[in-house]
Amino acid sequence: MGRTFPSVRQGVNSTADRWARSARALKKEDQRYGEQLAILAKMHSSEAFVACDDPLEGVNFSVFVEILKRLDKLEADKREHVDP
Repeated sequence: MGRTFPSVRQGVNSTADRWARSARALKKEDQRYGEQLAILAKMHSSEAFVACDDPLEGVNFSVFVEILKRLDKLEADKREHVDP
């Protein structure tokens, strides 16, 4: 017999797929942000599978990790331009 309930990884992918479809309903200038969120949501689904019990928690974990990485890169780039 197979699983009777989806795994966290399956839930993350399902949520990200819904977010991708929802992105199409956004204003044209906002669609790329919705699409990026859907991509970010899937980036760490394997890691989230290990520790998270709730797919939405896994999605949030993945998105927040990637946002923090991008903020760190922006701050590092800014320091490079200020401190030659």
